[in-house]
Amino acid sequence: MAISRRVLTAVGALAVVMAGSELHAESADEQAVKQAVDDLTKAMMAADKAKLEALVSDKLSYGHSSGVVQDKQEFVEVIVSKKTIYKTITLSDGTVAVAGNNAIARHVFTAEVEAGGKALSPKLGVLQVWTKEGSAWRLLARQAFTKA
Repeated sequence: MAISRRVLTAVGALAVVMAGSELHAESADEQAVKQAVDDLTKAMMAADKAKLEALVSDKLSYGHSSGVVQDKQEFVEVIVSKKTIYKTITLSDGTVAVAGNNAIARHVFTAEVEAGGKALSPKLGVLQVWTKEGSAWRLLARQAFTKA
């Protein structure tokens, strides 16, 4: 049975498309980091101490756009004590890049927040560094900056 050029061309084109989709497939680690980012957002809104503590590294460095930097204890305490109340948090334009046991997550953070009795609506660019501790991804560092 002879194979026509059309069939060979169609099979070749299909192979190229399939190979390209494999290159853009999200890894299990990328999916896990995206889930961790989402879980952290939910824990912040719920002021859930146990989840916050489980999702961040003991060596956390949490930088705010104002220049304030918090460690794990300070970060968790401000949220759990309701000094800062997150009413809504929306993350957009998110990306995740995994490099071994580390990952870089970037996104735009918009929120409705009450802090010190004042209503705020920040729109920030955020860089997060996640590290794999055992089988769990934990936030190691975060830096926010004012987004125009």
